[in-house]
Amino acid sequence: MNLINRLYFRFRHFFSRRYPRIYHICNRYKSVIKFIFAGGTAGVTDLVLLFLFHGVFKWGLVFSTSAAFILSFLISFTLQKFWTFRNYRQDRVVRQFFIYILNAFIGLNLNGLLMHILVNKYAVWYLLAQIIVNLAIGVWNFIVYKFLVFRTDKHEIVRS
Repeated sequence: MNLINRLYFRFRHFFSRRYPRIYHICNRYKSVIKFIFAGGTAGVTDLVLLFLFHGVFKWGLVFSTSAAFILSFLISFTLQKFWTFRNYRQDRVVRQFFIYILNAFIGLNLNGLLMHILVNKYAVWYLLAQIIVNLAIGVWNFIVYKFLVFRTDKHEIVRS
């Protein structure tokens, strides 16, 4: 996490000096930007690992997919907890991880339900429907992570 934090602060310093107006806007919405970046990192990690496991190492597709998903899920949890939401409490990790997994299961089911409704009831093109659903579930996840999973008590707030 130290490497990520150092890179983040170097980029932040550079950005604030070069583009102060844009920096001000980004700084205002930094948790949303970090949330998107952390999720994107986990998504890219999932694809890279899947390619390595299945394409390079020639492991079975189901095993490769599962292993890549589990590792990217752990990366996502770690980045969201420690970097996006700056939640360093160790005594809540098991509870947070359980809620994180439960929320992922809810998201998976919401994805299926909303895709069914948009594609089958309203005849929305399936790729457009998936984009809409991903955006909706992304907003849902941000709210759940910020206010439930990684919520910080007022006396624990760490400056980010």
